Amino acid sequence: MDNRADVREFLMSRRAKVTPEAAGVLGGTHRRVPGLRRSEVAILAGVSVEYYAKLERGAIGGASASVLDSVARALQLDDTERAHLFDLARAADGIPSSGRPRRRAARSSTPRPSLQWTLSAITDGVAFVRDQRQDLLATNALGRAFYSPVIGDGGRVPNLARFQFLDPAARDFYPDWDLFAEMCVAIMRAEAGRDPHDKGLQDLVGELSTRSETFRRLWGTHDVRTHGAGTKRFHHPVVGDLTLAYEELAITAEPGQVLLVYTAEPGSPSAERLRLLASWAADTVGVTGAEL
Repeated sequence: MDNRADVREFLMSRRAKVTPEAAGVLGGTHRRVPGLRRSEVAILAGVSVEYYAKLERGAIGGASASVLDSVARALQLDDTERAHLFDLARAADGIPSSGRPRRRAARSSTPRPSLQWTLSAITDGVAFVRDQRQDLLATNALGRAFYSPVIGDGGRVPNLARFQFLDPAARDFYPDWDLFAEMCVAIMRAEAGRDPHDKGLQDLVGELSTRSETFRRLWGTHDVRTHGAGTKRFHHPVVGDLTLAYEELAITAEPGQVLLVYTAEPGSPSAERLRLLASWAADTVGVTGAEL
């Protein structure tokens, strides 16, 4: 991944989203850009036009935290976008972010026994571990049943991004497919900013860019997001429609990996359907005590 190009396109795309009215500057007539001019961003950030133009050309290495903060405020970046800007700056300076090593040694996709025990202890919700490349590394029994359309018959490690963009079944599994696609790419874009030297992620982005026009278009927007918590809708081939709340938890022992748990509101139709799915899982060979 090209850090200078990523910086340039990220800053330009954010600048295009801020209207003069939102920034409190006089818009004038005959504007040639959809958002703010470079000069307007420079004034709002308290830097020279020449210096901001240098940043927007991708030369962000050596920029101070105070300058980055000022640019983030001028561009009205949210917390995730601000963190992404700082990640890009650290990458330009050759500094690994988020405490991760710059280049990881190859790791087995087999989860630690204690992590699998933790997943298996969660019985009323869908629990799984994924990494920064969207690989689905481990699940509990209900998680394996829930993600059966993604996992399929085995083979290589199931990948949520490949399923999203390359498997036609994803459009049935995700009723809000377009929203899921945007979220998936924005999460991957944020991960790429944190570790631009991750070859596995580079290869995945290259593969999806080649094979999916939608992925290629969304990747070009430079939108970023964190997952955190929220609600999603699914349509499972066994039990039908599900509305589930999710919580994402970082696994500190494995930087880059997260534990996600999907649960249903108690007493809701989705909770009953999750129970039905758990019964189906218990009766299906190879599901109970599931490991990927």
